[in-house]
Amino acid sequence: MRGVGLARTALRQTALRNGEWTACRRCLATAPILTSRPHNERGSLQRSPQWQSRRGQATAAAAVLETAMHDPTSLSQDAIVENLDPKEAARLNKVRNIGIAAHIDSGKTTATERVLFYTGRIKDIHEVRGRDAVGAKMDSMDLEREKGITIQSAATFCDWIKKTPDPVTGEIKDEKYHINLIDTPGHIDFTIEVERALRVLDGAVMILCAVSGVQSQTVTVDRQMRRYNIPRISFVNKMDRAGANPWKAVEGINQKLKIPAAAVQVPIGAEDGFKGVVDLIRMKAIYSEGENGEVVREDECPEDLRSFAQEKRRLLIETLADVDEEIADTFLEERTPSPAEIKAAVRRATIALKFSPVLMGSALADKSVQPMLDAVCDYLPNPAEVENLALDRKRAEAQVKLVSYNSLPFVGLAFKLEESNFGQLTYVRVYQGQLKKGSYVVNARTGQKVKIPRIVRMHSNEMEEVQEIGAGEICAVFGVDCASGDTFTDGGLGYSMTSMFVPDAVISLSIKPKNTKDTPNFSKAIARFQREDPTFRVHNEVESGETIISGMGELHLSIYVERMKREYSVEVVTGQPQVAYRETIQGRVNFDHTLKKQTGGAGDYARVVGFMEPTGNLGENQFEQAITGGTISEKYLLACDKGFQASCITGPLLGHRVLGTYMQINDGATHMTDSSELAFKNATQ
Repeated sequence: MRGVGLARTALRQTALRNGEWTACRRCLATAPILTSRPHNERGSLQRSPQWQSRRGQATAAAAVLETAMHDPTSLSQDAIVENLDPKEAARLNKVRNIGIAAHIDSGKTTATERVLFYTGRIKDIHEVRGRDAVGAKMDSMDLEREKGITIQSAATFCDWIKKTPDPVTGEIKDEKYHINLIDTPGHIDFTIEVERALRVLDGAVMILCAVSGVQSQTVTVDRQMRRYNIPRISFVNKMDRAGANPWKAVEGINQKLKIPAAAVQVPIGAEDGFKGVVDLIRMKAIYSEGENGEVVREDECPEDLRSFAQEKRRLLIETLADVDEEIADTFLEERTPSPAEIKAAVRRATIALKFSPVLMGSALADKSVQPMLDAVCDYLPNPAEVENLALDRKRAEAQVKLVSYNSLPFVGLAFKLEESNFGQLTYVRVYQGQLKKGSYVVNARTGQKVKIPRIVRMHSNEMEEVQEIGAGEICAVFGVDCASGDTFTDGGLGYSMTSMFVPDAVISLSIKPKNTKDTPNFSKAIARFQREDPTFRVHNEVESGETIISGMGELHLSIYVERMKREYSVEVVTGQPQVAYRETIQGRVNFDHTLKKQTGGAGDYARVVGFMEPTGNLGENQFEQAITGGTISEKYLLACDKGFQASCITGPLLGHRVLGTYMQINDGATHMTDSSELAFKNATQ
């Protein structure tokens, strides 16, 4: 009974905070109250307080669930999460949806291959450019194996058994985590694959090269992670290479990426002498032994490293004190936090996007990959800890927080389309509810109701058929006609989710089939590639009648030309690439411009004063007015904005579009008869 009372009180407080007491009162009025039951002759009916507490939690959860099922908007995410069924909460706690992203040739696919091997998902390790010509598991396309690069993102799933010592007894216990993993390309040409993967993931492993540190594509990946608020751990790979310097990478994360970061490990040896790492939180040495590093052995920290490790541990605590209040309090109290407190702080700060723990190892040398898997489980969020938003079209597109709960109405996002031998394969992230084989879902964009004939879980290019998939999971479905970025619901909700960011094309070239008889297959290939890849664009030039394809780079377009030849037997002729350049301003410039024309009648007069400067990124241009005293009226300022935007269409250098420019007008002057909107528009241009 006490359990029900506590659950009722917690729910009532949550509901009152959100103005939802009326809805909660209705659902709690129907909740049965547990009463004490007397002993029978055998004394077997008396239940323990723990049993009553669990029963109370389940009853309160059922009451909240019933209300949410009938009116999902009546309860907040907090009210639902706080009253989750314990069994469902335990399931979600062991789920991780992660991606692996990095600069070109940093070892993403090699690291993924080790993850699959150590989790038992594959039986043998194959290298990206291995002598056996088999290739890594996640590189399933022939082109990927031939070129030694990742072209398409590939999804898989695995279970990791994490060894966790009991905080009281010290006994080692096994904790099983379910990991959905997406391996992404490193080339900028295939950036859309990274975009759509990060759009649906809850966390990521950002891999850096121990020799090169932060590189150009690392900055791009960082920007993409920030766009989707993705917590990340950093893994400094290739510690066995000549010139390896992990501290250069740590400094680059702090200085170039502007993320507070600190090492949670220090290497034991370097370059050819790299043997393992020291865990700074527990001050234990970790070695990977065996033929493929499958045996993990712990030992005491080597004496010659103890002083250095203690110094780096102090730096870790100091960095955490800047981003976590609890560690800051212990720091001010001049008390050393316990390993449990440090680990909890790293997790809090990582999920809050305030910190990135840095780990070290060498995937190719089979060293220290397992501690990285432990860090994924320890520091990255589960689906219930991530804020996922939808827009409710029934309530003027008000924002709604989705809850990863199986029993709630279904909401999912199609984030990738792929042609297979069995038809179109649609990758779906299930944000809320369950997706079941044979069930009907509604496309929020088209309103079309479709049946789900088949659900599979992907392991690279292999499929494992399932009957249903739960909230917080990733799957693929057949027989669903949709576009990338479409939202699906059970039909009762008016929810729609935002799609992924699609960058503009940067290069174009003309293309046509070499033989006229290949035109039908050419058209099929073009249509398929457009459907699968939002950055691959096609249009017909009106004047010349040519077909123009546009993409993210020469490699991007050349891959599609090669795929036309291999998959559709179409030889094509291409023209010279045309690069879509962009222009931008490099520094601040002040202006005071007066337009004054007199032609006999009413003339033109406009004076604008202000400045222009870079926005800091090559995004959309920004216009702002800071007029005081009404020297320029509102309608003339709107004309100034139009003039600024028009001038950015054609840049002054090569006539290309101008991006990343900020303009502010803070003063000016008008004439009683000669000023007009056109005059101010022209003056601003």
